Amino acid sequence: MFTIVPQPVEVRSLEGESAHITSATRLVTGTGGAELELGVVLAGILGTLVGQAISLVQSDDPDEAPQPGDIVMRIDEATGPAGSTSDERYTLESRDGAVVVSAPAYAGVVRGVATLGQLLSPTSTGGFVVPPVRVVDAPRYPWRGLSLDVARHFFGVDDIKRVIALMTRYKLNVLHLHLSDDQGWRLEIPSRPELTARASGSSVGGGPGGFFTVAEFDEIQRFAQARAITVVPEIDIPGHTNAALQAYAELNPDGVAKDAYTGIEVGFSTLDASLPATKDFLRDVFGDLASMTQGPWVHLGGDEAHGTEREDYETIVSFAADVLRDAGKVPVGWQEFAASPSSAGGIVQLWHMELELEPVAAAARAGAQVVLSPGNRVYLDMKYHEGYPLGLDWAGHVELRDSYDWEPTEAVPGLDPEAIVGIEAAVWTETLTNLDELSTMLLPRLTAVAEVAWTARELRDWDSYARRIAGQAWRWERNGLSWHRSPGVDWAE
Repeated sequence: MFTIVPQPVEVRSLEGESAHITSATRLVTGTGGAELELGVVLAGILGTLVGQAISLVQSDDPDEAPQPGDIVMRIDEATGPAGSTSDERYTLESRDGAVVVSAPAYAGVVRGVATLGQLLSPTSTGGFVVPPVRVVDAPRYPWRGLSLDVARHFFGVDDIKRVIALMTRYKLNVLHLHLSDDQGWRLEIPSRPELTARASGSSVGGGPGGFFTVAEFDEIQRFAQARAITVVPEIDIPGHTNAALQAYAELNPDGVAKDAYTGIEVGFSTLDASLPATKDFLRDVFGDLASMTQGPWVHLGGDEAHGTEREDYETIVSFAADVLRDAGKVPVGWQEFAASPSSAGGIVQLWHMELELEPVAAAARAGAQVVLSPGNRVYLDMKYHEGYPLGLDWAGHVELRDSYDWEPTEAVPGLDPEAIVGIEAAVWTETLTNLDELSTMLLPRLTAVAEVAWTARELRDWDSYARRIAGQAWRWERNGLSWHRSPGVDWAE
């Protein structure tokens, strides 16, 4: 049985020889400039997968028969499942000792390479083997994400790259970075240098902080883009703003800067719409953020603004959304953003199933799209079970099957299924201080979220998934990633 996660649209065994990936293996692409660029990136990714350098060869003959051991990448519109128009669709065939991955665009080739990585099995001689197989595949939803909080505890560039690599293996394509909160400001804003100078040095519990420079943020985006992943930065307003209030005294009604905050309570901080400094601050921060962001989306937060009057909330959120739209970006906001008229044409991200859900459906009727992140299913900082040493439990305990056994179209009564643009897991870091702790909370549950987001409802089955995910653990260990042995899966010893 093939242990591919997420479950593809079609996967079937073929007759013929397996492909042996050795030091003689070549990555063969076309001769166009875009294909050369594609080949360079994919050679690096494949080299990492197999632990050895992969030679890159260009061929101008699409009908040239591949040599045994070759991995051939082809840009081809006539590929993937019938009827799919996704740029991420692909077809992979391993037959006669070679592997061919074809897709209509770069993103589809990257997804095919992710499947190839899961088909690789190590051999006793140090190489890898790919069985004869045909995979035809395309995603259910175009937005398949992970939200990572680097504000409560900071995770640096190298850790972010490790997370991106993990996302790539499971065909996730959006990395949402929560870059500001009460505990710290984590991104350099050129027009507002005091944000990182004064408010980036601490974290929950008073531990060390940190921030990304403009150059580092660009590096993260380029690394993600090479893997067909879009980075969505979030600056959270009008609540969750103690770090901003710490950096700029004029954002406080009394003109006195706030002290650093190292606890985990929420809802006590707010921007003040009546202060002249507030709109200048929003214009500078979101203007800079938009200019630094390669992708089409910027997240403005909007959640848990318990200390903000409704009129002030609307003034602040609408102004920030207008700044983003003027800069050519689509505003994204948490569930509370749904009640703002400025959410029309934007994206609303559901997170709390005990908040009123009708505003989300109403926002969709008014033209918003919806990303689903229900806390009781995909908040991966929730404890696995009572007494688990990491995580919180405000949304309950979330085990692997909880993250798998739910249907997105049934999450919000009255929500038009066509308005659902995708699914996004979230991991908040109040209790997570290092990569081992982070990956323990992500794995295996992130793979369940990935399958819900990628695989059509009729193709998903818990028993099948449990068998397939059991075959993934050795790959996590090979890559030095900690993980949790969730019940209900027959993990190999």
